[in-house]
Amino acid sequence: MSLKENILKVTGGERVAAVATVQEGKPVVRFMALFGLDDLTLIGATMKSSRKVKQIKKNPEVSLTIWSGKNFSDPYVMIQGKALVHEDLETKKKFWNPKMEVYFQKPDNPEYVVLKFVPQRIEYYHDMNMEVWVG
Repeated sequence: MSLKENILKVTGGERVAAVATVQEGKPVVRFMALFGLDDLTLIGATMKSSRKVKQIKKNPEVSLTIWSGKNFSDPYVMIQGKALVHEDLETKKKFWNPKMEVYFQKPDNPEYVVLKFVPQRIEYYHDMNMEVWVG
């Protein structure tokens, strides 16, 4: 299996990730529900007024960590990349999921924005080894 395929086993589909942004030169981490796409990008929804959106607009450098399983030995990835904030209705409709209705009601809610995380480097950890993907 290729490195990209192994990474996608950890990041593909619905996942929870620890997402780090930068605030006043220091890392700030929170968990986010994300959806991993086949091109290794990840998509998430959040409120436009959230601190993370302000932090990303000021400094788009982010780091994410996703763990694939329940055992300490299960693979995980650490992703370094850039985050993009999408406020346009076309993108918001494209990535809309009915599960988000409880938070945003509908895709045209001005508080609903889509975050796209574009990896530049991915470290894939498994079996006490690390492999590196560079975009």
